Amino acid sequence: MPVVKAVFTATASAPVATGGTITTTINPVTTRFFATITAGMIGATDTTIPAASFTDDADAPITDLPTITAANDYFNVYINGVLQQNSLSTLTTASLVLATTDLLLGTPVTIEVASFAGAASDLTTPPTISAPDITINT
Repeated sequence: MPVVKAVFTATASAPVATGGTITTTINPVTTRFFATITAGMIGATDTTIPAASFTDDADAPITDLPTITAANDYFNVYINGVLQQNSLSTLTTASLVLATTDLLLGTPVTIEVASFAGAASDLTTPPTISAPDITINT
């Protein structure tokens, strides 16, 4: 005698998520550094401004420039008050290197660094997710 098996078919609805609140907090930190071009900074192919040549917003000397992280930070360079293309400069903690020698002595250089390392997101209210409706068809 053959085995008899029960056969069922079922349909289900997809769960639906509603509500929920995500709070994102962004606290950028912006710092600026100021230097003036001297003869010793202008090389044969580029201009290198050592970190120790810069002062901060309080006119205090500095020893290191900030570290730039690719994910959260960026920097702008202004020469004589004019914003420069990012591809023309390289910033390290030790120096700012400008891909030019076409600078006059006494020209002011400003670095503006913005850091977004303090950005954070929190799920403050969880969403409501419905259970699927399952219907068994015989």
